[in-house]
Amino acid sequence: MTERLTIVVVEEDAERALRIVDGLREAGGHEILVISEPAGLARRIAERSPDIVLIDAGNPSRDVLEELALASGPMERPVAMFVDRSDEALTRAAIEAGVSAYVVDGLRADRIKPILDAAVARFHLFQRMRAELAATRAALEERKVIDRAKAILMKARGIGEEEAYALLRKTAMDQGRRMADIAQQLVMAAGLLT
Repeated sequence: MTERLTIVVVEEDAERALRIVDGLREAGGHEILVISEPAGLARRIAERSPDIVLIDAGNPSRDVLEELALASGPMERPVAMFVDRSDEALTRAAIEAGVSAYVVDGLRADRIKPILDAAVARFHLFQRMRAELAATRAALEERKVIDRAKAILMKARGIGEEEAYALLRKTAMDQGRRMADIAQQLVMAAGLLT
């Protein structure tokens, strides 16, 4: 956490918020905004578009925890949540909601920076994993479409799989397009004709 960050702190208690802000100021010259009122939380966080959201939830219920986590945009930015007590169901709900760091009884000024550093690193790791998963799913879908197009060509022209693949590849190269796009067009056209 070496660069200047915009950090939103969600904390209803003014004294606890001050401790958090002091800890963050010691960690660097970050821009810090404290939100003490949960009403309109999602909108207020979205307006600021922070780099990190830090939530001090004390003793939240499962509903409050999920609302806080979802309002903070955990898929868009790292979210660190501090709670006073351990509860397996709450921990699971926070992680499932996308919270990057869930810390029990850990709100001390000297621990804030390393916890936020870990939350940022974990967020970026999961962001890369989500991107890789999406790319893998897209590639799998393209492979399925290409296989369907090959089957259509094999049946319509009475050719083998290698020849059907070569025909798709050649058509894509001749038209300067991706093979998956040509295959998708063929599959759609065949669907219209049947």
